Amino acid sequence: MADQSTPEAPAPGAGSADATGAAGATGAAGTAGTAGPAGAKSAPGSAGSTSSPKEVPRVPLQGAPSEGAISRRRLLGTAGATGLALGAVGGAAGYAAAPSDDKTAPLSSVGADQVMFHGKHQPGITTALQASGHLVAFDLAAGAGRKEASALLRRWSETARRLMAGEASTQDDTDVARDAGPSSLTVTFGFGYGFFARTGLEKQRPDSLDPLPDFSSDHLDKARSDGDLWVQIGANDALVAFHALRAIQKDAGSAARVRWQMNGFNRSPGATGRPMTARNLMGQIDGTRNPKPTDKDFDQRIFVPASGSGDPTWMAGGSYAVVRRIRMLLDDWEKLSLRDQEDVIGRKKSTGAPLTGGSETTEPDLEKTGSDGRLIIPINAHARITRPDQNGGAAMLRRPFSFHDGIDTDGMPDAGLLFVCWQADPLRGFVPVQRKLDRGDALSKFVRHESSGLFAVPGGAAEGEYVGQRLLEG
Repeated sequence: MADQSTPEAPAPGAGSADATGAAGATGAAGTAGTAGPAGAKSAPGSAGSTSSPKEVPRVPLQGAPSEGAISRRRLLGTAGATGLALGAVGGAAGYAAAPSDDKTAPLSSVGADQVMFHGKHQPGITTALQASGHLVAFDLAAGAGRKEASALLRRWSETARRLMAGEASTQDDTDVARDAGPSSLTVTFGFGYGFFARTGLEKQRPDSLDPLPDFSSDHLDKARSDGDLWVQIGANDALVAFHALRAIQKDAGSAARVRWQMNGFNRSPGATGRPMTARNLMGQIDGTRNPKPTDKDFDQRIFVPASGSGDPTWMAGGSYAVVRRIRMLLDDWEKLSLRDQEDVIGRKKSTGAPLTGGSETTEPDLEKTGSDGRLIIPINAHARITRPDQNGGAAMLRRPFSFHDGIDTDGMPDAGLLFVCWQADPLRGFVPVQRKLDRGDALSKFVRHESSGLFAVPGGAAEGEYVGQRLLEG
């Protein structure tokens, strides 16, 4: 929820704000749009089509549409003019768009949008926020070691590659997502602290993966924290996301068992006429100050370099993910007046603009006072505390999902933020910001950190490789 240093990857047509996030807190200021993911592309055209494949529009992480993007209206018009059925878009990419006796429905631009599995970085980090997501952690089974882990990551990588291309996962695929297309599906894999001891790779465990310090505001459930392996799944179709979750779980077989699993959501792509920063469940614009891939120092803040760092070489191109389940105490929050809510965050609820004036992206004037001589942005406002220049330049790329898991026994909503942030070094990204939030953030009394995890996410797999191969076979 931080207003600052956290990069965002808003969902198409939405955004990810910093209202609930810096370092796991839920704050109001957010980050405006960032450039679109380099790995996203349209699924290729049907093999039987005589026309050349058409580019399917992508929505950038934040801000204006990415270069080459076209509107759905224009796409439909182009398809009609050339005789290219929309169903052909993504057809050759996989079974989801392939012809069938049941005359499979044609894909929309959302359904046909595809993110590439192979690349320098894993997908799901700079990819635009998707509408539906699952976070799941596994523990290796008793007796499973490096050999079993290697085979599992090979299976998972192949399943992720196929599903992200819109193909069936296996011959006995459940067909849950047969008609859906790739729908911007991403599957991302990471390793927890315990993974290295279980596989005999302790010497390859990065120092940056040392357990996070305790924070006074934590109310952590150990059963829903940590894990040997972590998987992040996101898609713009809930069935596609569930299909991937089920396939990953089945692939685990006897090698690993689920430790915990959480479900999340964001605004649906195309819900607004132009890309906008998203709102969280407190109604605050969340993600305004997220770092952007176009920032000159973005890579050095978010990704581990190939050389010059203390990380092992297998982490080159990778990143560290901090995962926190942050429950929002909505009944208490909603009792506050609008003015009080804005003072807690330090921004206007309606526009996300700082209380000192301007628009959502205007820099807050932290020294400005009112006629009474008091600071307009309170000293403990979330937006003030999470500012990068108030935290030694600490920055992280926030890419969260909201969650709602029903009503608890007290009649209160079990809802909030599945906070996920990315950084090259969590000790310089997440930790200093969360420590400061822990000491005096006005928002802290309205949120509860209920679970936590830190995972080393290796770089992307090259063609013919699986994720983590450089670690497991190095």
